[in-house]
Amino acid sequence: MNAIPTSPAASIASSNVRAPLAGDVALAGRLDGLTRPAELYQPLPDGSVTCVACAHRCHIKPGGRGICQVRFNAGGVLYAPWGYASAVHADPIEKKPFYHVLPGSVALTFGMLGCNLHCDYCQNWDISQALRDAAAGAPPLALTPAQMIGLAQRVGARSLVSSYNEPLITSEWAAAIFKQTRAAGLVCLYVSNGYATSEVLEYLRPWLDGYKIDLKSMRDKHYRQLGAALDRVLEGARMAHAMGFWLEIVTLVVPGFNDSDEELRDAAQFIRSLSPDIPWHVTAFHADYRMTDRENTDARALARAAEIGYAEGLRYVYAGNLPGRLARFEHTYCPNCRAAVIERLGFRVFSNRLTPEGTCPHCGTRIAGIWRAPACP
Repeated sequence: MNAIPTSPAASIASSNVRAPLAGDVALAGRLDGLTRPAELYQPLPDGSVTCVACAHRCHIKPGGRGICQVRFNAGGVLYAPWGYASAVHADPIEKKPFYHVLPGSVALTFGMLGCNLHCDYCQNWDISQALRDAAAGAPPLALTPAQMIGLAQRVGARSLVSSYNEPLITSEWAAAIFKQTRAAGLVCLYVSNGYATSEVLEYLRPWLDGYKIDLKSMRDKHYRQLGAALDRVLEGARMAHAMGFWLEIVTLVVPGFNDSDEELRDAAQFIRSLSPDIPWHVTAFHADYRMTDRENTDARALARAAEIGYAEGLRYVYAGNLPGRLARFEHTYCPNCRAAVIERLGFRVFSNRLTPEGTCPHCGTRIAGIWRAPACP
């Protein structure tokens, strides 16, 4: 596996300390200055707009903000975040987690501020809940697309990933970066809650290669607690798969919230209905933010979830966040001969036996995924 460089991406992250500014008003003013007219909206005759960046489809009157708080209507024009990052890190791509995209490679990951959901267990709440929680907010660091790509090249990254907060709500900025990233031969990826519209997915399709969706629950009442509707998440996943994005799905297994056998089985069956080749990652919850009233997910619960995934016909199921404790579910196996073709310990790949074409070296079966970066034009 390639070593993870500590400079210059790490220097950006360290200089960009996640400390709140002097209140939401000051932060909002600063962020409003880092915007451009959006592309993902529909103007209406009365000066209001309909934002189509996510499935909330917010109707925003002049002077108003969307649910995400970072897209706003000024004079009948919707403005979207532009030209900054709240955090930039060089990570193993397995940390995203993408297990079927360029294994063992470095992913330069960037995030902005804001989110269209309000999950009580969010591990990035200090970024995602900016302008919604007075304790959240990080100083934005101004960047250009060329600077972001230059950073990716300097740290040896093979992909550029929009993550940390919800990338759908900042898609205009991501697209501006990804248009240049593709020319540099890098893979472009989203780590998203999947609350998408057909408009935003069509907008991203020329530039975005892979799309990781957090499938947080299979019960609408649970999604309503997080600020979303289950049917729109499922439809977003269906659309992403139909449009040809490489798709991986993650379910954070939260005790007492979404960890029943029935709900996990429903999740596995839904993924199987799209394709048995979609990897499903079941990962361990740990108490964070406003959800500190329950135990962390243990290895037994994750193993049970993974076994359900395999029993329902999924070909690639992984258990995460407990490195070394569930080794059987960290590796990639050929669905035909069951040979271990990629072996991992946590985020570290210590054996990759796939052929350059992405096939099993033992039986020649094609393993679904992105195994090569796009060729430079």
